[in-house]
Formats: sequence, structure tokens, C-alpha cells
Amino acid sequence: MDKAVSLKLELLFLPPYSPNLNLIERLWRFVRKECLYSHYYEKFDGFKQAISECLSQTTDKHQTALDKLLVLKFQTLESPIYDL
Repeated sequence: MDKAVSLKLELLFLPPYSPNLNLIERLWRFVRKECLYSHYYEKFDGFKQAISECLSQTTDKHQTALDKLLVLKFQTLESPIYDL
């Protein structure tokens, strides 16, 4: 924690299972949508190539879509919504 403070990093602690908050899960969901949905690959090499091409285009062809998807803007709750 001290090292993060000295480097001026903000640590975000996620719940144990939170795929919607985990950026790599969002990227993988995007890749699946682009490469796997409604696509059939005869051979595994074609499958690997499609994923590699999609990932290699993250900073040009897919930049706009990923800029909207991979953000750290979350709603945080300081107190419970309701009391039990």
C-alpha cells in the first residue's frame, strides 16, 4: 500500500467475482463478440488468427468501441441502499 501511495497510484479493490468490473473480462467479451459470435472456424489456426487480428487492431480499428467499454467510471455506494 505504501508503494502505491509513493507512486501516486489509486488501488481499486474488486469483489471476489466481479467480471463486469474487471477490464480484462470486458476486453474478452468484446473479442468474443467480434470473433466468435456467428463465426465458424474450420480449423483451430483460423480461430487463433481471428483472435490475434482482433487484439492487434485494438488501437486503430476498435479504438472507439474500446474507449467506451474500458472505462473506470463506476457507481460506488458509500452506505447501504436499504436497512434490513
